[in-house]
Amino acid sequence: MEGKYALELLERGKRIDERAFDEFRQIEILKGVIQKAEGSARVKLGKTEVIAGVKIGIGTPFEDTPDEGILVVNTEFTPLASPDFESGPPGENAVELARIVDRAIRESKCIDLKKLVIVPGEKVLSVFIDIHIINHEGNLIDAAALASIAALTNTRVPKVEDEKTILRGQYEKDLPLLYKPITVSVCKVGKNLLLDPNLNEEDVLDSKLTIGIRDDDKICALQKQGKAFKFEEVEKMLDLAIEKSKILRSLL
Repeated sequence: MEGKYALELLERGKRIDERAFDEFRQIEILKGVIQKAEGSARVKLGKTEVIAGVKIGIGTPFEDTPDEGILVVNTEFTPLASPDFESGPPGENAVELARIVDRAIRESKCIDLKKLVIVPGEKVLSVFIDIHIINHEGNLIDAAALASIAALTNTRVPKVEDEKTILRGQYEKDLPLLYKPITVSVCKVGKNLLLDPNLNEEDVLDSKLTIGIRDDDKICALQKQGKAFKFEEVEKMLDLAIEKSKILRSLL
């Protein structure tokens, strides 16, 4: 019933919480929320809440990138966050969310992975981003991506002893970041484009285009869900995402 009511309002040019179509819910970002992580951040997007933690370890580089460190993104959907989430190994939605967040960070060249090499071709630092959904009230993608970038800006690189041991709690530098990519999901319902859908609105979307944007306004990632878009709609979506990315980035 709530989804049907939200759809009726959207079709009349209104939203269930009286926001403008291009308006985000209240955003809160708090960094350094996990004491034992190398970096962390909590993001509240309205009632949606996500925590991202960053741990750094030592690993073997991939064969095709022997002179670069490693990036790994994982997502956990806890049953406490939503009645739709189940305990156990990551499901399809959790895997997809991790891939979307990973793609924007990786393709933007956000982290200077070449500066994470210990021994070329043998040992590199690995950056693990773990995303935990605390409360799901819509738009998990944007919230998770924002929490991940906020956590990366808060990350310190620990010292390495004898090229094999991480000295936890002893830091030598900040994580080398080149960009702060922001992810904005632009949604479509009927003829209307809107941002930051709450859970009821999310249930009635026709389609969604998730856009990763670098600091220089370069589009670094795209993910489409739902029905096809017209070319002119995509242009409007890109322009809107670029505009709003500047606002979100300023909050970091």
